[in-house]
Amino acid sequence: MARIAVDRENRLLTAEFEGLDKLWAVKSRLEIPLAHVRGATHDPGMAREPKGIRVAGTHFPGVVTAGRFRRGGERFFWSVKNPEKAVVIELADDESYDRLVIEVDDPRATVALIENALTR
Repeated sequence: MARIAVDRENRLLTAEFEGLDKLWAVKSRLEIPLAHVRGATHDPGMAREPKGIRVAGTHFPGVVTAGRFRRGGERFFWSVKNPEKAVVIELADDESYDRLVIEVDDPRATVALIENALTR
């Protein structure tokens, strides 16, 4: 699971990974400029989509998907064990990823936080 935060002063979205999720994803933190964030949705169905080719990380179907993946020219970052809590964050012009698929404690609140930050 991850904690998502928005730093309005520095215009950054951060995702801090907790516990073993750091190990599975081979990352402890992501920082994305808000200028690169197009939006966010709560999308539990995304977990049923093909993941693509794993570049780095872990994938045990039905258990955990975490790390960097490529599919159809798109670059994904996954950190999901429970698909019901998955949030998809769409990015544009980011040097590392096109989409982040991240498990959070409260998907609706996370989407609202991100959408609110984008409208200000």
